[in-house]
Formats: sequence, structure tokens, C-alpha cells
Amino acid sequence: MDLYPLWNSLRIAGISTVIIFFLGILAAYYIAKAPRLVKGVLDVVLTLPLVLPPTVVGFLLLRVLGPRRPVGAFFLEYFNMRLTMTWWSAIFATTVVIFPLMYRTCRGAFESFDESLAEAGKTLGLSNIYIFWRVRMPACRPGILAGTVLAFARALGEYGATSMIAGYTPGRTATISTTVYQLWRTNDDGLALRWVLVNVAISFAVLLAVNFMEKQRKRR
Repeated sequence: MDLYPLWNSLRIAGISTVIIFFLGILAAYYIAKAPRLVKGVLDVVLTLPLVLPPTVVGFLLLRVLGPRRPVGAFFLEYFNMRLTMTWWSAIFATTVVIFPLMYRTCRGAFESFDESLAEAGKTLGLSNIYIFWRVRMPACRPGILAGTVLAFARALGEYGATSMIAGYTPGRTATISTTVYQLWRTNDDGLALRWVLVNVAISFAVLLAVNFMEKQRKRR
């Protein structure tokens, strides 16, 4: 049993999660403070990948990153770098797909934060950066951690957008989800079932972690 799909899926999900961890927190923090109209428009735009079919997301990414498209052609001509059909191409897809999960969770956590704590910190002469990292983030930590874990689990199981922008090449771009599909397509149901069980086990562990963090939050 070739373990490359597992390793590839874990590194893609891990890198994507790190990226959206910072982007999601940054976007959620500033949009939560934005005027109602601006917040509504940005919220719709940033949440759109959550409701679009993953294949539509993949198609839109190909329209931007394909070798004959503006961004893809630029990188190919000046850096000799293809942005599609490589293992790291899937990072673009998973990042776009899981970003709304992180953003929505963080925004909810920030909006539920008691702003009187921040105001009290300012009266003590604390800087906004200090208040953010030492007051706001610890208070919102359970929600942020839950969003991070859920985003990682979603990235691990991403198929539609990933298959369109990275394809399936054994030992190069294969992930758990694309491997399951290819094995099913070639009637190798036994091996496909093994990979399904691997994915189910990882997802089960992730959901247990989320439930544990939720219980810890309620106790606090």
C-alpha cells in the first residue's frame, strides 16, 4: 500500500491550514469592526466558496492559474513555474475552499468578545497589539482552535477543486480523495475501502478533538 497519498494529503492540508489561520484571523478581526454595509458585502464575497460546488471553485482557479491565463502565463514565462498539475497546486484549491470555515468561526469568536476588556486594557496604557495577542486571542482561543481543526479536516478531504487544478498522478499529485476515486474507477474496491477507512479514522479523531475543545470552552 503506497502511503504517498496520505503524506501528500497531510502536507497539503497542513500548509493550507497554516495559511488560512493567519488570513482568517486577519480578515475576521477587521471585518468584524467594519460598517454594516461593508461587512455584509465582504462577508458574502469571502463566504462564497463555502456554498459553491468545489468543481466550480476549481474551474475558476484554472481560469486564473492555468498556463494560458494571466497569472499562470506570467509565472510560466518569467519563473518557468507551472501553477497547475503539481502537488502544491492543490494548496491553492484547499486554501480557497477552507478559508470561509476559518473566517466565519473567527468572526463569530471576535464578535462575542467582551469589548470592555479591551477598553480596560487601553485605560491601563496597553497597546492594541498587546491587547490583541494577550487579551483578545486568549479569550477567543476555543473558537479559533475549533475553526482551525475543522478547516484542516475539510482540507484533508477536499476532492473537487483539487482534482481539477492538481489532477491525479501516482507518486506526484495523488491525495487520499483522488486516490479513492481512481481506485473505484478501476474496480479496485478493496484498496479504495482501505483509504476510505484511513480518511474516516482521521476525520473521527478531528471531530473528537473539536468536541473536546467545545466541552472545555463551556466549562470555562
